[in-house]
Amino acid sequence: MEKKDLYKLTDEELLVEKKKLNKSKIFHATSIGFLIGILIFGFVSWSLSSEKRLGFLIPMLIPITFIYRMLKNPNKNKDLEEVLKERGLT
Repeated sequence: MEKKDLYKLTDEELLVEKKKLNKSKIFHATSIGFLIGILIFGFVSWSLSSEKRLGFLIPMLIPITFIYRMLKNPNKNKDLEEVLKERGLT
């Protein structure tokens, strides 16, 4: 949503958007934790293996890119948080 659209919403609609934002934050945090767990498991199993092939590390780039995209994504919700603070709905 654009910032102009957020100002047109009522307080009840903004509270619904806030709930969606909270669910999204929880989902992203859980997903990032899961992907970090995969990375740790992969690196530990690679370091403990007898054959250390660099080709095994290439699939580890996939969780790293997903983590990067999820960490980059929350900037889209700054407008909603701004409007919530202005109206005192935080």
